Amino acid sequence: MANPLDTDAGSELFSSYEAEFKLVQADLTQKLDQIPELSGEPRKAAIGSAERALEEADELLGQMRLEKQNIPSSSRPKINQRFRNFETDVDSYKRKLRSLASDRAALFGSRYSDNPSGPSDVQLEQRQQLLSGTDRLDRSSQRLRSSQALASETEAIGAGTLADLHQQRERIAHTGQVLYESEGYVDRSVKTLRGMARRMATNKVITIAIITVLVILIFAVIYSKFR
Repeated sequence: MANPLDTDAGSELFSSYEAEFKLVQADLTQKLDQIPELSGEPRKAAIGSAERALEEADELLGQMRLEKQNIPSSSRPKINQRFRNFETDVDSYKRKLRSLASDRAALFGSRYSDNPSGPSDVQLEQRQQLLSGTDRLDRSSQRLRSSQALASETEAIGAGTLADLHQQRERIAHTGQVLYESEGYVDRSVKTLRGMARRMATNKVITIAIITVLVILIFAVIYSKFR
């Protein structure tokens, strides 16, 4: 059986990835809408930026794919539907980006030719790869910090739960002690009542005996007078 804390943590982490994905999605949509208006080096830079955003969206989809396994089965169908929608959106972005990147005349502008590769293009590609790697590292670091913060919060919740359980254990122990003392009082009360019952029975026997003796004496006196 899954730990409730783990389930809550998984749901919260999935929501965090989902919110981050939506931000990346909005940024990617804006970048893709701007690319058709550009050409040459600005277009290259915009395509590289869109590619990095698309890579980040792919990474977030992978994280959500893992985290949705920790969500309760009752809530999982809705989550799966949203996840499939996200995958469809990402596929659409990929097709659109490939289409934009394949327009080499717009991409290279006046420098377009059948053999566009050259030292400047290689250097630009290397710079873009370096920037892409740096951006991915920064995003991974941010996600790691978010995960650490969530882990710390979960740990604090767990510590609070343990403290509450300890207090409840002390209250239960105190209640048990009170019940034990009450049981002792009940035992003493029962003994007292039994003693009182025995004394009442003894007094009753003594009273009956006295009345019997008095009756015998009365009959004896009456008998002596009429004798």
